[in-house]
Amino acid sequence: MMKIKRFILGLLEANGYIIYQQEASLCYIIDPGAKADVFLDTMTRLNLTCKGILLTHHHSDHVGGVEKIRKTLNCQVFLHREDLDMYKKPATPLEDRDTFDLDGETIMVVHTPGHTRGSVCYYSEKSKLAFTGDTVFNVDLGRTDLIDGDETQMEQSVKNVIDLWSNEITIYPGHGDSCTMKKVRSINKEYLDIINKI
Repeated sequence: MMKIKRFILGLLEANGYIIYQQEASLCYIIDPGAKADVFLDTMTRLNLTCKGILLTHHHSDHVGGVEKIRKTLNCQVFLHREDLDMYKKPATPLEDRDTFDLDGETIMVVHTPGHTRGSVCYYSEKSKLAFTGDTVFNVDLGRTDLIDGDETQMEQSVKNVIDLWSNEITIYPGHGDSCTMKKVRSINKEYLDIINKI
């Protein structure tokens, strides 16, 4: 089963994560938004080797620690191709439904534009979880009023992707606490407004 270390970092209290398997020494870092040394020190303490940095989108509160980690570990950075122009740093482009292997567990890239054109979630059917970045939180959705946000795309991502996830899926968002999709469907008014929209 996937192990998850969560870090709340920066002025906007963005979530960054290290994910790994209990019995293995390999990991991925998701959205290291600040304080790169926190990730590096944790990996050293746990004797983990980074297979790559997975970004949910290009915003600075989620990518601020990337370059120091990338240069220190000489590892790849992955970002959806639609966000590459805004990111402007070295990154390997992702497409919808690309996959990563975490010691036998498949992590799938799910393109969920709306907050940015290239926003993605990282989804594991095995562990029944998704790292959702700034697409969906426990109580609301990501903003669509920033430079490359799009309200219509967000509605489509919610209807065509997020709403297909079962109640058992736990979301690990870019801000705030994790929760199940069952809870999202009971307390997230912005999500419900889209689903119930006629």
